[in-house]
Amino acid sequence: MAKLRFCYCLCVLLIVISRCRGQEEGGGAMGPEASGGGRREMVPAMFVFGDSLIDNGNNNNLASLAKANYYPYGIDFDGGPTGRFSNGYTMVDEIAEQLGLPLIPPYSEASTDQMLHGVNYASAAAGILDITGRNFVGRIPFNQQIHNFENTLDQITDNLGAVNVAQAIARCIFFVGMGSNDYLNNYLMPNYPTRNQYNGQQYADYLTQQYTGQLTRLYNLGARKFAIAGIGVMGCIPSILSQSTSGSCSDDVNRLVEPFNGNIKTMINKLSANLPGSKYSFIDIHNMFQDILANYRTYGTYVFRSFHKF
Repeated sequence: MAKLRFCYCLCVLLIVISRCRGQEEGGGAMGPEASGGGRREMVPAMFVFGDSLIDNGNNNNLASLAKANYYPYGIDFDGGPTGRFSNGYTMVDEIAEQLGLPLIPPYSEASTDQMLHGVNYASAAAGILDITGRNFVGRIPFNQQIHNFENTLDQITDNLGAVNVAQAIARCIFFVGMGSNDYLNNYLMPNYPTRNQYNGQQYADYLTQQYTGQLTRLYNLGARKFAIAGIGVMGCIPSILSQSTSGSCSDDVNRLVEPFNGNIKTMINKLSANLPGSKYSFIDIHNMFQDILANYRTYGTYVFRSFHKF
């Protein structure tokens, strides 16, 4: 399983780094010191936006049903549970480490000095739409995550000055992984009206329209280097598998989310053309996991059915 995680994160990292070539000479932290580990930082910082796949503790102090600050979460993490929805590192933890950065702190706990290496704003149950995830009560939607980034910018600018911060922010990585909950905890939930308002393609178009505006907002705040993660094989995740009497994946759910991933690729091309200086990497989570599903033994996973379900 460790091999699987490593291979997956390595693929993501290579995609991200391929868009960051030429930044090394101007790399390094926004502040006067690089990371304490002595490794050369390839980028000044990484700012992370997303949901439970990369949340590292922002929901801990919320009145939320979506929390992971208790065992068995964090069982392999030094210090125990942190709020990560995993046994150990998340994907962005691995990427930060390989980029020479320290672990990126959650926004809820980040000090001003820590912010110089980046901040994680991700929140379990969060979505592109503000209404997404309300069944879990407390969560931080993408719009609010962007607002929190604005607060971070204000704090960093007060310390370093507007010119220095603007130059550094343009060389930082902005990792964004949104959209899963807009299906799982919105469109597919019986207590939401969305399914009656939109068919699959219409909903994907609506989400993409909102997403485009949000990413443009980040661009207007100075972001230039984006790593945009698509959504995975949604019909094969545990919450969907548990609804099947045979324990098999849902082809209906997998077909439902296909238009969204297709739209993201088109959106990225349009943003690249319309926003000068912006660069985007699309991380094809769906096809990565399709390969893992089809060739799991090559990733070192042998009891795949059990791992897959739970």
